Amino acid sequence: MQAKAINSARPFVLLKNGVPVARLVPDNEQVCTGRDLAEALARTELTSEDAKAWRRDLQAARGTLKDPAWRPCLYAG
Repeated sequence: MQAKAINSARPFVLLKNGVPVARLVPDNEQVCTGRDLAEALARTELTSEDAKAWRRDLQAARGTLKDPAWRPCLYAG
C-alpha cells in the first residue's frame, strides 16, 4: 500500500511494516539566507563603533555555535 503526504500543516508519521520509522513535521520557521542578511546589511548604516561592536558580537557567537546534530538529507536511496 502506498500513501501520500499532502501539505496539510500537520505532522505525518511514516510506517514500515506497521512500525513508525520517521516523522515529518511542517517547517514553519522563517528563513534568512546569507544573501538576505547581506542585502539587509548593505542597507544599514552603522557608525564605526557600532560596526566594530557588531563584528565582536558575531565573532563571539561563532565561537559558541555548534553544528546541528542532524544533517539535511538531500537524497535517501
